[in-house]
Amino acid sequence: MAPFFGTETCRPAFDNKPTPRISYGLRFPEAVAAHVDSDFHSRSVFVIASRSLDAHTDAVSRLKAALGPRLAGVHVGISPHTPVPEVLDIVAEVRALGGVDCIVTLGAGSVTDGAKLVRFALANAAYDADALDTLWGKGGAVNPRRRPEAAIVRPTAVKLVHVPTSLSGGEYQSIAGATDARSAHKHTYEPGLDPELVVQDPELAATTPAWVWLSTGVRAVDHCVETIASNLGNARGDEWARRGLAKLVPGLLRCKRSFDRRRGGGGAADNDNGNDEDEDDEEEALRARHQCQLGVVEAMCAVSSGVPLGASHAIGHQLGPLGVGHGETSCILLPAVCRYNAARGANTAKQADVARVLRGDGLVAGVLAARGAGRPVDDMDLADMLDLVIRELGLPRSLKDVKVGRDKLPALAKSSLNDIWIKTNAVPITEEAQVMEILEMVAE
Repeated sequence: MAPFFGTETCRPAFDNKPTPRISYGLRFPEAVAAHVDSDFHSRSVFVIASRSLDAHTDAVSRLKAALGPRLAGVHVGISPHTPVPEVLDIVAEVRALGGVDCIVTLGAGSVTDGAKLVRFALANAAYDADALDTLWGKGGAVNPRRRPEAAIVRPTAVKLVHVPTSLSGGEYQSIAGATDARSAHKHTYEPGLDPELVVQDPELAATTPAWVWLSTGVRAVDHCVETIASNLGNARGDEWARRGLAKLVPGLLRCKRSFDRRRGGGGAADNDNGNDEDEDDEEEALRARHQCQLGVVEAMCAVSSGVPLGASHAIGHQLGPLGVGHGETSCILLPAVCRYNAARGANTAKQADVARVLRGDGLVAGVLAARGAGRPVDDMDLADMLDLVIRELGLPRSLKDVKVGRDKLPALAKSSLNDIWIKTNAVPITEEAQVMEILEMVAE
């Protein structure tokens, strides 16, 4: 087998637009430095890096060394769910430097969203919370303070490069979420300009804690499932989502097996008719992680098809500010939302389509059989399949698991009704009682 690193592949992530491009095959410092220099001709690069990478790895120092005199500054850390005050702190840092022409992120979703908002804020001179509050949403009843569309500037001056360490996929789209410190609500911003480049490095991804890697992978699975399950879907989105699922779910199971064996444990599907990876071979482990990274690209291609998503995403957006990671919200909510919709016959054929993709992979079918307590895989519905896969990955399945008590549910139900995707669920959700029914499924 040829080694993973050595020759770069660089191509558009999507088949219908030029950005973002993806790069893989080179280690991230080499790839970032080459593109910053030859593609962007940048001379003042600002790096936003995760705290954990800075504290526990040499990734930040390696990137700094590769950028050399082009490095203008480094900001370490953005808290989960991208608090607006922290975004504004970085805006002030970048303004003070003057002339920054490229931002590079090193880390997962909150760092990614933060960088997108930094350059959006800079383009629109939004230097405080009141000014930034005029940029989220689509206006009208969603955000009555939003500026008129013609008055919003798209952030074209500063290039943006992401080096992701999770599978949440936000690096492939222009939109970003940030949490308002005053209301504790998470708002969606639409800067209208994609990042220029995403550098995939599965070796760097090995530094990510197992629960983060796997749970954000379930977030990408959620993108695929809610795309196919939407009653407002299209053929392009469905096809990309199927491709993403076919890579993501077995890829995540192989990654979990790698984590387990390093700890001396094992999963329910440890024997699957010869499909075991040799987890002593780091090259195979690299390729399992990269399989997941490529699956995320296809999941985001599905999202980019314009299909509105459903209640798993909508409720999850508001669960996040209660201290629950993006991926964990999907682990908890996605099976329940599928079960809620199926009970009303809202998207039965579409859920069956997803189920066929899952049972069609030998590794996935082995997990379902091993965890299904003798129940034939063909008799399982989609909610059951997702539940068993998520349990095999060792991820949370209830709000209790993530320390969200019943006292939080009424406020969570109310805030969920403000999300853009709550009404595009297969069963349109317009009342708090509907959200509460879903939340009760996952409370304990």
